[in-house]
Amino acid sequence: MSISQLAREIKESPTLKLNEEAMILREKGQPVINLGVGEPTNKAPITAILGSAAKLKDGDIKYTPVDGTRSLKKAIIRYTEENYGRLVTPENVIASTGAKQSLFNLLYSIINPQDEVVILAPYWVSYPEMVKMVYGVPVIVTPEDGTFIPKFEEIEQAVSSYTKAIILNSPNNPSGAIYPEELVAQLVELCERKDIYLIMDDIYHKLVFDGKQVPAAYRYTNRDIETTRIVVVNGVSKLYGMTGFRIGWAIANRRLVSVMTNVQAQTTSSPSLVSQAAAEGALTGVQSVVENLRLGIQNNRDVILNELQTFTGVKTIKPDGTFYVLPDFRAYGADSVQLATFLLKKALVVTVPGKEFGMEGYLRMSFAGQAKALIEAVKRLKWALDPNAPNDIYIGDRKLIRDWM
Repeated sequence: MSISQLAREIKESPTLKLNEEAMILREKGQPVINLGVGEPTNKAPITAILGSAAKLKDGDIKYTPVDGTRSLKKAIIRYTEENYGRLVTPENVIASTGAKQSLFNLLYSIINPQDEVVILAPYWVSYPEMVKMVYGVPVIVTPEDGTFIPKFEEIEQAVSSYTKAIILNSPNNPSGAIYPEELVAQLVELCERKDIYLIMDDIYHKLVFDGKQVPAAYRYTNRDIETTRIVVVNGVSKLYGMTGFRIGWAIANRRLVSVMTNVQAQTTSSPSLVSQAAAEGALTGVQSVVENLRLGIQNNRDVILNELQTFTGVKTIKPDGTFYVLPDFRAYGADSVQLATFLLKKALVVTVPGKEFGMEGYLRMSFAGQAKALIEAVKRLKWALDPNAPNDIYIGDRKLIRDWM
């Protein structure tokens, strides 16, 4: 069987692979704790459920406009005005089957073969693969000072005559870092001066802690929506805990949205009407659900940080947002894939190798679950790795003895 060279080069999603392995172990009755999945455990907002249920009850589930229903776009416009201070038109909005599709549509619409896209490490695993899928070249910028935030000069040096876009995800998956206001302002100025797209992946922009705020890129430009180089991508998956509904969107100039709509029309067509109704219900409903989710996740952040602080040799930078932490495990091995595999086998805990995020030797852990499970998970990890931890542990109803040190 002949497979295209491009398809062969696209990596398997490490998160999905580990989740599948965890599910297999669970089906065998193993007490696995999954710190790999980026998914809040809350129920979808009642307004989202009612919105989708109304469509199902009506039974008239048909195609919608490719770029989204008028009512959902109206809700997105209102959300954009309230959270970004920008008034946009329906022609500036495209709704897609998840923010991931919005990003792919965007990259497909702007990248020619060998165009470069600057990606800041640590980065979401799909960014480089998406760029390669449209025959672009990912250019990775890794901070040289051991932090999770590159200096502006490092980013500027990576920009060439081939650069078509810079992707900024703040707060950042996998580190939870918020990019500083000064850096965002400098990147807006750089992109608009050099006619480069600044892609703002804002999927976590309200899941921030300790009273901090994410600086909106629009704040640093005097251009209107039709002339700015800023493109904002967002969705309901993380903010409302609605990962399974698969609704995201992009805000851009009319011509770009029109092209993205053509791309979407020839691939998936419109998003599900039922999911769009659910997203609309979430966006127009009572927003206290977002704050409740944020507060619960902030508490979980504090819980897992307290546990990691007692872990010999593990260095952790406090996340300012998202529901991820990216500790440095290089004291226990340079190969993060090997380490994550070992921990799943021995401790029955799923983590994601930092290599996939451009940070070899690190492990990403999600704290979107229950606090009790986070405490138990770190206890198991310490038992498996930390020589100062007790030699024996109960995992489920089995007592295990560490015999590899």
